[in-house]
Amino acid sequence: MKKTFFLIFACIATIAIHAQQTEITRWPDDKRGAVSITYDDGSINQFRVAVPIMNRLGLPGTFFINTSAIPGSTHQPIFIGRSIEQIIAETESTPTDIGNIFERASAARFVPVKGADDYFSRAGGQIDAGRMDAAFQILDDFYAKVRAGEIESQPTRPADPTTVGALTWDDARRLTAEGHEFASHMVTHPFMAALDEANLVYELEKSREEILSQLGVRSTISTEMPYGTNDDRAVGYMMKVYPVSRNRMDLPYMLELHRSSRLSPIAPEHEYVQWQRGIVSRTSLDEMNGWVDTAAEQQNMWLVTVIHGIDGIGWEPLTTSDVEAHFSHIASKDELWVATFGDAARYIKERMSATVTSAKKGRKIVVSVDHPLDKTLFDLPLTLKTSVDPAWKEVIVKQGKVTKSAPVHHSDKGAFVLYEAVPGPEKIYLSGK
Repeated sequence: MKKTFFLIFACIATIAIHAQQTEITRWPDDKRGAVSITYDDGSINQFRVAVPIMNRLGLPGTFFINTSAIPGSTHQPIFIGRSIEQIIAETESTPTDIGNIFERASAARFVPVKGADDYFSRAGGQIDAGRMDAAFQILDDFYAKVRAGEIESQPTRPADPTTVGALTWDDARRLTAEGHEFASHMVTHPFMAALDEANLVYELEKSREEILSQLGVRSTISTEMPYGTNDDRAVGYMMKVYPVSRNRMDLPYMLELHRSSRLSPIAPEHEYVQWQRGIVSRTSLDEMNGWVDTAAEQQNMWLVTVIHGIDGIGWEPLTTSDVEAHFSHIASKDELWVATFGDAARYIKERMSATVTSAKKGRKIVVSVDHPLDKTLFDLPLTLKTSVDPAWKEVIVKQGKVTKSAPVHHSDKGAFVLYEAVPGPEKIYLSGK
């Protein structure tokens, strides 16, 4: 069973500094932390109810969508492999075991009988939890009933009524232009740990291809495999297709606190905050807002909220009043940067892979910042913090054809200026006034 939950990622980082003059701030505008509001499954009230509230409050959201549920999608649910009739016949003489379970599980949900998806999901949940013997038994029972004709036929797979009429690709393009993000939740909604290689790759690659075709390359950065799977085999395939994932990101500078044992050893000089994952069903408004308060109070925290249903439609729905109150609470926290999941991950990876240098040349400071990542996907400006002459009142920041002014700030460590810079070959020139 899926769960409504909140994830907190703590970013572990040393900040690139040259001559103690310029550093990249942990978050844009030197915010204390970040929040990403994410949704799964594309149920209709996410767009009818939540989007207008987010737009009014100026909050972007990330929608992890099953691409085949959107009208006009090229890639539809299919089984890739031998004929299903051949697989069914084979089950009479050969019990399910580790050598054939992934093929049989992949085929099960396409057997044209009622309840096939339920049997697949039951088996998939056991596989995802590592209880293979239980999964063997579920599939053997299913195929035995199919062979005996004990399950009523159903030639067409039923559509999910919560998503019918929820979204078109034109809607997705419009909402993307408004600042929201659409990301892959696969072609359908399977337990990825239960699929064999061909069908697992199909779900990953074809959902990406659909989004690339409809929304462009920038929308292909993020994914979330259904049911929040953390299965090593599925995650391994996923990491070959998508740069960032809400399932897991095994990066040495990110501590996903509820799964910290999977991460690389933490170097002692890294700064990090330990936290624990909050997994809740039908979370109270006080609990939801408490996560936001904690993110605002801590240093370098990324809170990722996960929402499914709203107002009776979708899994474990929230009420409109709770959505309104929770989003208003997020919007009230000036300490937090509210960003899509993709943009928050972009900023983290850009910052941690970037090199920044600065040097004084005459009356100007010349700064360079760049990273080796693919700039078609990792294209966010970074916020730089440069020490300046305390006598300066204002700084003119010039990079390429863009010129802006920035105020000088003062702290117990001296005067400094905050400004945005685009990583790349173009240098940044700071002039004082």
